[in-house]
Amino acid sequence: MAFLTAVGVGAYTGCWDREEGAAAAAALSGAPAPEAPHESGTADREAVARAVAEAVAEGKSGKKAAQEVVSRSGDRWGTVYDQGEYAAFAEGLDGRWTGVGVWAGRAPDGVIKVDRVQPGSPAARVGLRAGDRLLSVDGHAVTGLAVTDVVALLRGDAGTPVVLNLSRDGADLTETVRREQLRTEPVTVRQRPDGVTVIKVASFTRGSGERVKAAVRAAPTGEGVVLDLRGNPGGLVTEAVTAASAFLDGGLVATYDVRGDQRVLYAAKGGDTTRPLVALVDGGTMSAAELVTGALQDRGRAVAVGSRTFGKGSVQMPTELPDGSVAELTVGTYRTPAGRSLDGDGITPDVAAGEAVEERAVTVLGGLGVGP
Repeated sequence: MAFLTAVGVGAYTGCWDREEGAAAAAALSGAPAPEAPHESGTADREAVARAVAEAVAEGKSGKKAAQEVVSRSGDRWGTVYDQGEYAAFAEGLDGRWTGVGVWAGRAPDGVIKVDRVQPGSPAARVGLRAGDRLLSVDGHAVTGLAVTDVVALLRGDAGTPVVLNLSRDGADLTETVRREQLRTEPVTVRQRPDGVTVIKVASFTRGSGERVKAAVRAAPTGEGVVLDLRGNPGGLVTEAVTAASAFLDGGLVATYDVRGDQRVLYAAKGGDTTRPLVALVDGGTMSAAELVTGALQDRGRAVAVGSRTFGKGSVQMPTELPDGSVAELTVGTYRTPAGRSLDGDGITPDVAAGEAVEERAVTVLGGLGVGP
């Protein structure tokens, strides 16, 4: 299992599907509000396994022992999951999870903030808003916790209540929210009046790559496409490569290394290589979404419009531990077809745009020969 990971309240991960001989992971309850990037360290998987075995032999928590080793290693993307949490990841690969419907992340000062709320979700019904600060979950203070620990507190069986203490505009609030089985649509498509097709990819969960390909095939002949990857925190690498294949006729998508062993990702043949294409990106474009953007940009297939992407280009691989828990540890980085490492730097768009980004994209498409 190899991961290009981004963690939020829930976890979206650029990862390999287990059936592909790589990792399973995905959304538990939302996507991240990213922290400022910095260079990833790495933890020794054998040291983690030894710590777990020793802790279990002494009647202590194996997961906690593993977390301590990972924390000391400086591996910012390294995480440890118990069996139940990891099983929930597999569910999330299909875009399903049990939760309250918030996207959140940890700020540099340790504060957990709500980034956005899923419409129609339990969180939306009780009035949670983007910008709310999460103070505690069922009485457990969350400031300073790892986001995966916050996820563990938020998760539970559908129908069970969870008490959230929040701060909004200086006032403290308490809301009781009932967890539900939730689902997101990873790919949505709409056609603008000017004929441009906008394909929004919220995350690369299972099946999303083929949906992108189908949307491209269905787009009006000769009209341009806007591939909107803003706020996309990643997902399955296999799905990202399939999505990139919609616009490429084979060739290199990315390279990555696993403990010094370089490996290669190729696009499938037969993609649409002539349709004008713009990729929309921002600071929330991460991991597998950056892999797609970098491939399309380096191959001269798309013009990137928006703002600099997050810069998450490290690879995680999971290790099953003696107590059945799973540690995902950083083992290397990936590079674009031109050899760029995006870890910490991200992708600089070809055309910078802060506001009215979609309209700017349509203008760019006009310069490529389509649009108004």
